[in-house]
Amino acid sequence: MKAIRRFTVRPVLPEPLRPLSDLARNLRWSWHAETRDLFQSVDPERWASSDGDPVRLLGSVAPERLAELAEDRRFLRRLTAAADDLRDYVTGDRWYQSQSAELPAAIAYFSPEFGITAALPQYSGGLGILAGDHLKAASDLGVPLIGVGLLYRHGYFRQSLSRDGWQQEHYPVLDPNELPVTLLKDADGTPARVSLALPGGRSLHARIWLAQVGRVPLLLLDSDVEENDLGERGVTDRLYGGGSEHRLLQEMLLGIGGVRAVRTYCRLTGHAEPEVFHTNEGHAGFLGLERIAELCDQGLDFDSGLEAVRAGTVFTTHTPVPAGIDRFDRELVARHFGPDAELPRIDVERILRLGMETYPGGEPNLFNMAVMGLRLGQRANGVSLLHGNVSREMFSGLWPGFDADEVPITSVTNGVHAPTWVAPEVFRLGARQIGAQRTEDALTVGGSDRWDAVADIPDQDIWELRRVLREQLVVEVRERLRASWRQRGAGSAELSWIDGVLDPDVLTIGFARRVPSYKRLTLMLRDRDRLMEMLLHPERPIQIVVAGKSHPADDGGKRLIQELVRFADDPRVRHRIVFLPDYGMAMAQKLYPGCDIWLNNPLRPLEACGTSGMKAALNGCLNLSVLDGWWDEWFQPDFGWAIPTADGTGTDPDHRDDIEAAALYDLLEQRVTPRFYERGEAGLPDRWIEMVRQTLTLLGPKVLAGRMVREYVERLYAPAALAHRSMDAESARELAGWKARVRAAWHGVTVDHVETSAATMTPELGTTLSLRVRVGLGELGPDDVEVQVVAGRVDAEDRISDGEAVPLKPSGGADVEGRWVYEGPLSLDRTGPYGYTVRILPAHRLLASSAELGLVTVPSEDVMEAAGVLMR
Repeated sequence: MKAIRRFTVRPVLPEPLRPLSDLARNLRWSWHAETRDLFQSVDPERWASSDGDPVRLLGSVAPERLAELAEDRRFLRRLTAAADDLRDYVTGDRWYQSQSAELPAAIAYFSPEFGITAALPQYSGGLGILAGDHLKAASDLGVPLIGVGLLYRHGYFRQSLSRDGWQQEHYPVLDPNELPVTLLKDADGTPARVSLALPGGRSLHARIWLAQVGRVPLLLLDSDVEENDLGERGVTDRLYGGGSEHRLLQEMLLGIGGVRAVRTYCRLTGHAEPEVFHTNEGHAGFLGLERIAELCDQGLDFDSGLEAVRAGTVFTTHTPVPAGIDRFDRELVARHFGPDAELPRIDVERILRLGMETYPGGEPNLFNMAVMGLRLGQRANGVSLLHGNVSREMFSGLWPGFDADEVPITSVTNGVHAPTWVAPEVFRLGARQIGAQRTEDALTVGGSDRWDAVADIPDQDIWELRRVLREQLVVEVRERLRASWRQRGAGSAELSWIDGVLDPDVLTIGFARRVPSYKRLTLMLRDRDRLMEMLLHPERPIQIVVAGKSHPADDGGKRLIQELVRFADDPRVRHRIVFLPDYGMAMAQKLYPGCDIWLNNPLRPLEACGTSGMKAALNGCLNLSVLDGWWDEWFQPDFGWAIPTADGTGTDPDHRDDIEAAALYDLLEQRVTPRFYERGEAGLPDRWIEMVRQTLTLLGPKVLAGRMVREYVERLYAPAALAHRSMDAESARELAGWKARVRAAWHGVTVDHVETSAATMTPELGTTLSLRVRVGLGELGPDDVEVQVVAGRVDAEDRISDGEAVPLKPSGGADVEGRWVYEGPLSLDRTGPYGYTVRILPAHRLLASSAELGLVTVPSEDVMEAAGVLMR
């Protein structure tokens, strides 16, 4: 018989064991080995069957066992030590508290998904894992972050395979009462709620669940409440599900409801109000509208509110292609705002203007969430150096007249949370070398450029560690493969071959990620005969472990999975190549350490960062990757290998894949496998071990989430907090009024004449030119603008490629025609083709960038010809 209702009966812990509840409810256990070891000792079998989830463990352990532990003095001493350690971790000063700069009192960090632990499956891929690592690293550093997301009742789908290798999706129902979250409650004990107004007089209500991530509270909004109609209850049903309106409602709840949840949380707990709001990708962009509405309620007009909100907002883009951005039909957005819906006191046209693609090449009827994020955020960044370049090009239409390298989007390269992703065996090897505390500090706070202590670890120890990790992966793969084949309908009697799958002494390659077409899951299958030869090589074989999920609506991605699964099913090679379904955090934590090579072969430059290779590197795994994302930035031959790319614009896609696959095969055959299998005098692969050592020594400190979060604090959060404090109501009105005046008058700004004089007619290195520029400012004055000379090397088409801008100064007042003369020196500080131009930009003390308004005036063709601006 089937139950009509399901609920969890919680155990009553004996008084001496009460701290277990606090330890289970703080997700620090997910990256703190001592706490996990403590829970495992409660009941090792139930710990394994609960998939390492303390909440599930405590919900299933027998009362007799709890009574026994309550009398076990050794266990109670360990429990007290773990509880004291957590208390010190949560309340003590850390890196952030030791900084002398004026840092923000709090930062709100919004993301549509968070990958904290497999026990809280609220993530689909890299964006969510990155957000989870951001929260954990912020906690380790003492950064006062408040995370904001949605609680999806079905999470992301679970993946299995049909008999013929087709992806199957399953959406298990998640009961929040069985998850490591607690309900946020008002002072009277009732659940705290936020509400949004919907068209037609309806409302969307949501409860707020709290997940405690070390020191960081994570607020998760849940629309599955009785006050909602059936449609509204389903708004938070699943991650990235449903049609356009469903997605729009999710993003309104995340952004607008999220700000309201933060205000509620701060009111109830006394937590400092955020000075900085950070939106991780465009999904949460509506948070800026809610904050403008708050300021309008306090008496500011919309434009002034916009300036105040922009000052304290940071926007991170993760998308290297326009198709990856959420865009909504203009009419759909318009229907959900205004007098009969949400934010009724704000003119709908003002809202629409923030997201419309009103630039060359844009689609004027579409509302673009990333465009809104950029217009609402004074500071923006990509997630690797290369992705920063790609983003500046992609969004350059928002700043017409500026070269792409001047578009105000910087980059902070992603990092990964080492305590989450480093295998315990790797940590213990480090602790043996420099002590547990120093190892923990190195992995969390970071700060050094090198981990020189790795040099003192004997070769034998490194090689034994790598084999132990490989052996653990072999065991894990066989268990998962057997479970997968049973799901595909195979009986136990036909699965004896699985006991021979993979070999702990064979070079092991890992490839695991989402499966959109640009990541090229099947590039390795381009020449199947050649791949088969490598898999079955009598002296230097390779073995490959593959995992990944395709989006449920992406049949093309599912076909790629099926193609690879069918190859891996071939009895000739199935002991050497496997596909593991249901890729997630639990699998990944075994996969990264156990591989010798991490393979990544996306279409360059479509990988914004690609952090899986970082997690592998922290475990001594070498990278074999296309120069994309973070690998383009930090690749050295000491760390691995770069797959050459054939990414010229005229290259046929099929031909390009052939070329790059052949390059991959060549690398594996000629350089990778020989290095792994060749032995030195001591019988060890000396050159391979040295690459592992260099990876840990030089790459390890770079790829840390601690480094990443420190960069966010120093380069983005601290300046945003300073701008936020400077932007009081009076300053916001001043800046908004000034911008309106400058935009209205800019048509009258002109460069009328440029002349140059020099002591010698021959432009030689070290020569100084005197520049004299006559400009018209129309209704503006010198205080409203900056006149610059931009000079540097020029290419064959006379474009300045590495220009430096130097301000010129006004010489006297306006002449009888109202024109101004600006003067200044120009030093010729480099040889070769050289050029300069002059431009006028808006200037105000409260601007974060001179490109902020997207306004610039340059000389007309006539003026340029008269100036003689090029020197060769």
